[in-house]
Amino acid sequence: MYESELTWRQVDEYLVETLVEEDETLIAARESGAETTMPQAEVAPNQGKLLALLAEMIGASRVLEFGTLAGYSTIWLARAVGANGRVVSFELEEQNAAAARANLERAAVSDRVEILVGSASESARRLIDAGTESFDFVFIDADKPSNPEYLRASIELTHPGSVLVIDNVVRNGAVIDPDSADDRVQGVRSVLADIASDSRLEATSLQTVGSKGWDGFTIIRRAR
Repeated sequence: MYESELTWRQVDEYLVETLVEEDETLIAARESGAETTMPQAEVAPNQGKLLALLAEMIGASRVLEFGTLAGYSTIWLARAVGANGRVVSFELEEQNAAAARANLERAAVSDRVEILVGSASESARRLIDAGTESFDFVFIDADKPSNPEYLRASIELTHPGSVLVIDNVVRNGAVIDPDSADDRVQGVRSVLADIASDSRLEATSLQTVGSKGWDGFTIIRRAR
């Protein structure tokens, strides 16, 4: 049995080396995550490519991202929407936004990305109130206690057929504990319950192991 975290990491390294083309700009963006308020919190390279593939599969031209950090996943998504596409990314901290801007410039995709600094909930509400054009793809990877609020905003900012991905939904297995004192776990449990009770949404969740440890993500399709 191959159960160690070391083996998980080695398998991820093999898969990335075999299937994921991570160029110098992506590597630089990933490594610059050490300069953010949440070091090493960015998605793994194979997860970044998964996000890009999902966006490309549905022909997404407009992407919304909750949580920019150093812009690693933002670059993947910006490349996925193409030169005529648009990515709007919410980031709480200016320190992180500054790192992301530098990385986006280096990756030559800054012209198609807008980083909105401040509360993601407030930024989302401003977009809703402004009647912003709907988004085709949403990636939610910010503070977990706010996941239910982010989901509600995302539904208002998308259209039937849009796809949403929520990251970090397993949390080393803690998600199964209904009495957890961790508000991040409760945020995940609440958003999963909201998804399950919303007839507009079709979804599944998958566990993952790899360089980011034991976690998982939820993929949602807005059916109507």
